[in-house]
Order: sequence, then C-alpha cells, then structure tokens
Amino acid sequence: MLRSSWRGLHRQDLALTSAGVTFYAGIAVVPSLLVALWAASLMVGRDRLLELADSLAAALPGGLGAPAAAQRLVEAAVGLHPLTAVVAAVPATLYGEGLRRAFVTVSGVQDAMTGWRGRLRVAPLFAVTPLLALAVLLATPTLAELFSDDSLLTAALGVYVALNVDWVVLSLTLTYVYLVVGPRRPSLRAALWGGWVTGAFVSGFVQGFVLFLALPVDLGAPFGGLTVVGAVVALGFWLWLLHGVTLLGYSLTWRVQERGGVPWGVPRLEPRPAPAPGASALQPRGG
Repeated sequence: MLRSSWRGLHRQDLALTSAGVTFYAGIAVVPSLLVALWAASLMVGRDRLLELADSLAAALPGGLGAPAAAQRLVEAAVGLHPLTAVVAAVPATLYGEGLRRAFVTVSGVQDAMTGWRGRLRVAPLFAVTPLLALAVLLATPTLAELFSDDSLLTAALGVYVALNVDWVVLSLTLTYVYLVVGPRRPSLRAALWGGWVTGAFVSGFVQGFVLFLALPVDLGAPFGGLTVVGAVVALGFWLWLLHGVTLLGYSLTWRVQERGGVPWGVPRLEPRPAPAPGASALQPRGG
C-alpha cells in the first residue's frame, strides 16, 4: 500500500507541493489556533483555559522557549474581542485553500475556483476545533505530572498518552480533510482508513518535534546568532515535513478507495476515457 501510494505521487514534486502548503499554513496556523482557543474559552471560561495553559507550559520542554510561547498564545486568544475573532477566521481559512491546491496538484484532476472551494470547505472545522483543542489541553495536567517525574517509565507513559491524544485529534481532522476538502470525494470508509493511518504517523512526528524542542541546540548559530530566525526556520521545516506526510496520506486514501474502501481489497482499474470522435482506438496516449 505504501509503495503504491508513493508511486501515485511519482510525477509530482512532493517536496515543492508540501512547501506550498507550508506557506499557506504559515499564514493560517496562528489565526486558526487563536479562533479555536477563543471559542474554547467561551465553553470552559477564561480562568480555566489559562490554568490549562499553565499545565501545557509545564508539559513542554523549556529549552527553546516553547512554554512561554504557548502561554502567550493562549493569553492572546482569551483576550480577543468577538469581532477580532471573526476577522482572524478569514486568514485561517487559507489553510483549506493551500490543502485543496496541493490535493489538486498531486491528483492531477481539473478543478475550478480552487481557492474559494478549499476555504469554504475547511470552514466547518471551526465548529469542532474548540472541542479538539480542549481535548488536548485537558490532557496536559496529567502530562505535566508525568513529565515532572525523573523516572524513565513515567516519562515513557507521558509520551504514550500524548501520542494517543494527538492521534485521535489529528485523525478526526484528517478524515474530514480527505473526505471534504479535496477536489474528489472518496468513500467514508476510505477516508477513515487514510485519516487514521496518516494521523498515527503525523502524531509520531509531532512527538518528534517535542523531542526536538528538548535538544540543547543553538538555532541561531547558522543565522548569525538570530535565534528568532532559526526558530521560525525550524518550525517551517517541521511543518513542511508534516505536510509531506499528509499528502502521502491523501494518496494512500485513494489507493484504499481503488480497493473498494479496504486495504486488503483487489485494486480496481479506472476505465480509460473514450477516444475523441474520429480518433483511432489504437492511437497512443500521452506524450
């Protein structure tokens, strides 16, 4: 299945396409988080969300300033004016545009109004992202307690808990993205297979990013001591890597679709288009 999925992308520059999605993500990811956390604060209250932000900071490695950045993000979100939250939702939808453009590229299908369709189809996710954000934040007190222990066993348990929480949240999101945002719609069964398998890999890479935050590296060394520049480049690299896995998962979803919605099915070949009127059926196709 993985070989078949990779062959499905062999005509595309996966690295370049992933970089394109990362560009859109660079614009959309912070507004998306702000809107989700702002809506979550309406559900559980401002004070409760700030408490969860403290536990999130305690659970993150402190070597590269990630705890302080997470706290500032939550503080900015709970302080949003409702009108500001609505304005932030506009650039947040750019994520859907970037994903749809990438899916059109890797699938090779024709599409019209790609940008607007991607943005509109990702918009319904805003209704559930506050719940998904709360699911992650509600696990952080347990994670902070586990990671505060010097025992290797409790640290491993904390990684296992974080891995599974992220897996569920990311898999639900990816299933929707594969089912709705792309230019073609696979069956629900194929989208579930693609979303949950890809979610497992993406969750693993997210844990790798957290491990990277714990490494004693000087991110500013290649950039003349400008640590901020190094941090932005490092974050962009990890986003690029995660989007590459996401695009491979999209190809995997369609390989499952070709097998009737299950990985163990027999591949069904799509019928070749009929030749144009007056053209020979033996005329070679392609170039």
